[in-house]
Amino acid sequence: MTIQEAGAALRARTVSSRELTTQCLQRIESGNPKWNAFLTIVAEQALADAAAADTALAAGTNRGPLHGIPIALKDVFCTKGIRTTCGSLLFKDHVPDYNCAVAERLSAAGAILLGKTHMHELAYGVTSNNPHFGPVRNPWNAECVPGGSSGGSAAAVSAGMAFMAMGSDTGGSIRVPAAFCNTVGLKPTYGRVSRHGVMPLDFSLDHMGPLTRSVRDAAICLQVLAGRDERDETSSHAAIDEYVPEEVVSIKGLRIGVPENFYFEHVEADVERAVRGMARVASELGARVEPVTVPDVASLNAVGRVILLSEAAAVFENHSDRRSKFGADVRTLFDQGALLPATDYVNAQRLRKQFRDQFLRLFSTIDVMITPCAPTVAKRIGENKISIGGVEEDFRLATTRLVRGINVLGFPAISIPCGFDSGGMPIGLQMVGRPFEERTVLRAAAALEDATGFHKRIPPE
Repeated sequence: MTIQEAGAALRARTVSSRELTTQCLQRIESGNPKWNAFLTIVAEQALADAAAADTALAAGTNRGPLHGIPIALKDVFCTKGIRTTCGSLLFKDHVPDYNCAVAERLSAAGAILLGKTHMHELAYGVTSNNPHFGPVRNPWNAECVPGGSSGGSAAAVSAGMAFMAMGSDTGGSIRVPAAFCNTVGLKPTYGRVSRHGVMPLDFSLDHMGPLTRSVRDAAICLQVLAGRDERDETSSHAAIDEYVPEEVVSIKGLRIGVPENFYFEHVEADVERAVRGMARVASELGARVEPVTVPDVASLNAVGRVILLSEAAAVFENHSDRRSKFGADVRTLFDQGALLPATDYVNAQRLRKQFRDQFLRLFSTIDVMITPCAPTVAKRIGENKISIGGVEEDFRLATTRLVRGINVLGFPAISIPCGFDSGGMPIGLQMVGRPFEERTVLRAAAALEDATGFHKRIPPE
């Protein structure tokens, strides 16, 4: 059931928020020992909030489409009185005394918080194989990773534990888990959703967005989350749009670019087949699908790695005296960042501006661009090297190769289900748009979703 469907049932009084919440909590109780998607569960509070939501609806108070809908937050979102660990021993007993902006907006919209989802330590990784709290497991195959760092959020939505779970995305951490778990993952434009009260990884690359069961559900959430927040100096003044696509969406005449270079190089055959299949669907729906040549994405990715290594090392510099608290992979990345010269960081920021200008020129000729989200499907937990076309690659670098650059640009992007490989594992399509044109991205994504229905497939029990 989607948020739209659950909301309609709530208003028709065929189900109550307490019943929806109870169902989610039962799914968590039965599934979390296997999937390890939640770190903290607030069952008593959730049931009380759900009862209050039902009372409000009965009295004629409707806070909108999220009223009475059970949701979850990745454990980087500070929540008053609820443990917020960031997946780290550094913060295992951290209980904030305030709510982040995202939690404030979701609460004001009537959403019911179920708990905090598991993640890669400090949001700095792609596997969600956490050395302190155990690995998150993929509901499509318990031996595989769900992606990271928002792996618990993707697993929770995929396994039916929550209708939506918030994630954060610094180099693909919403979109990759969405692709691996057959959910929708939306990374809005940088500055579109407030970062106030979110435990940071990177000053200039962090984006906040929802993981959901459908494109329209993601749009419903963005409608609530988007907007200026004076407490976040990076929050944009850009006007809020009407994000939720209509019931019947036309993309006739929409200009969709399909890269001829980089994005389809060194990807698994099943991944390429699925994504190119979606491009054909778009053409059949009347879109103008045309090949494009993208700027040097490999160099753009190098810029992103320099910025992330430098800024993440700066964020956690005050914790360097507690190195033993870090997992080995995260500690190595912090050490690498601390060794980078300032000139590399400054030059990376200069190149960032040049690449952004180049991509803006490209997007003056197209409305959206579609690519694979990840070059592979989810791999087994602990598998650090993968081979694609006989070329061995580091799993972390390979997995973020097609998404990292979009964070550097700050453009909006969404991952939607687009098929399955020969082993039955989900494949994700990435769709990228111009800054603050989430409406266009969401409409195009909804049209493809409506035409294919891959998002309706659920994991095997």
